[in-house]
Amino acid sequence: MLSFGLTTFVISYYSAQPMIEAVIFDLDGVIVSTDEFHYQAWKKLADEEGIFFDRHINERLRGVSRLESLDIIMEKAPKKYTEEEKKNLAERKNRYYRELLEKLTPGDILPGVLEKIKELKKDGVRLGIGSSSKNTPVILEKIGLADFFDAVSDGNQIKRSKPDPEVFLLAASKMNIPPEKCLVVEDADAGIEAAINAGMKCMAVGAASSNKKAHIRAGSLQEISVHQMLGL
Repeated sequence: MLSFGLTTFVISYYSAQPMIEAVIFDLDGVIVSTDEFHYQAWKKLADEEGIFFDRHINERLRGVSRLESLDIIMEKAPKKYTEEEKKNLAERKNRYYRELLEKLTPGDILPGVLEKIKELKKDGVRLGIGSSSKNTPVILEKIGLADFFDAVSDGNQIKRSKPDPEVFLLAASKMNIPPEKCLVVEDADAGIEAAINAGMKCMAVGAASSNKKAHIRAGSLQEISVHQMLGL
């Protein structure tokens, strides 16, 4: 256990571990926070349908695909919906969400992110995005990082969402980096599970920073150095 001022980092790397050659970032909650947009869009949909939905239920949606999120919300639904109706509801929610995304700018990138990714890039570390969101291209474009990453793996390209490792394995494959030489940065427990299932190291930030399964934990990217991230 290493203590740096008010921030405590938990690092379980050992000298025998292979050097990290690529860092794969989740998008929502790690690079930029669109959590409030998701909540507002789901809340609007739920209210229109007469379904109880609050922030406690919203926490269960972290790192989960749109249709799987809808299934969780439907647990409180007063009626049954057909598969076609559920598909239409998910599309309606996404329309509300995309309207809110129009407000995104590079100024919404979370503290410490730009500094870290620029430093990693300078050190020759490959950079990837591994997100379950099908809106990943739109979000990256809005915040000015569309061309910054070596590989982007998102909900448009995968069949199974986290905690399945598919999204991270695809990103690693695109960069031609073995899974054991990848570090995943995640803010959701499902993402931590996915990284472990992929055979990758993982760093938990934000909402997942208390997850003891992660190899590194910190409140945010601003609170940890690249040296500590890579375990060098």
